[in-house]
Amino acid sequence: MTNVNPQTLYRTTPARTGKMMAIMLGICIVGGAIFFSMWDYWISEPAPVVAMMAGGSDHAAPIAQTGQTITSDLSFIESSDFRTLAFNALPGEPDNNPTINMNVGDKVVFNVVNDGKSFHSFGVTKDAEGFSGIIPGSEVAAASNPLKSGEGGSSEFVAGEEGTYYYICTVPGHRDQGMVGEIIIGPAQGGSSSGVAAAPTGVSHDFTLDFVESSDFRTLAFNALPEEDGHNPDVKVNSGDEVTITSNNLGKSFHAFGVVTNPEDFNSIVMDSAIAAATNPLKPGEGGSVTFTAGAPGTYYYICTVPGHALQGMQGSFIIE
Repeated sequence: MTNVNPQTLYRTTPARTGKMMAIMLGICIVGGAIFFSMWDYWISEPAPVVAMMAGGSDHAAPIAQTGQTITSDLSFIESSDFRTLAFNALPGEPDNNPTINMNVGDKVVFNVVNDGKSFHSFGVTKDAEGFSGIIPGSEVAAASNPLKSGEGGSSEFVAGEEGTYYYICTVPGHRDQGMVGEIIIGPAQGGSSSGVAAAPTGVSHDFTLDFVESSDFRTLAFNALPEEDGHNPDVKVNSGDEVTITSNNLGKSFHAFGVVTNPEDFNSIVMDSAIAAATNPLKPGEGGSVTFTAGAPGTYYYICTVPGHALQGMQGSFIIE
């Protein structure tokens, strides 16, 4: 009688099957959680045709610059339910999506930081809606490679023509949720029709503009209080001159310095003229200096760039001829 080897059968127990199913389910749950927590990122890649439309050729022509530089600090923020997005402050709060005023030929430097929890990116466009048409050079990160929470960067934009432009979050949908501000561009300013700064003259000037305060802190000024000699002196230079400003904080409050186009807008600093900043001001007894080249002819203003201080008297005329 021939012996026949029985067929080998591989079996498992219900308990082992249950464990395997639990492991597979756990992997699916964790993977899904990671995927959906990064939903902004996965949907942020624009279609190829949209990418081709961005940054139209109308911005490629050279722009005559005035030498004026405005610095704008912007942070991405979100409401607690993530439904409302904005720059600097939520709607109804001070400094929400601040409007930037500049003139043809001026340059604005954007310093942006992601203070939210979602992914964000930045750019300037002339389009009244959407996230295309981003002007080359104005980008910080991109929708396909956005800023993570806590990250930041800088970019520049030179005003080429009059009109309204917009700074936005370029991640699709975020502009519609509130991350958009206006850039209002007026005509070229200055004594010449071109509004262009003169070439360096080789002439240097040194000015001292110290921060002073009244005893009740209600009146602020440079060098001397109202009705005293030397109060907020006019500064006059020629376009192309080298200017050095030294400022000492002789008061008890915090102060910062800058030459601006609009004394009511502490963000309209031009010609890289800042000493300290509202976010990092000079403490009592501290001082600093800055050297820059006088830009296009016109009337500007030197102020304390801490919000409210210019309105309390810390402002004077800076005249470029």
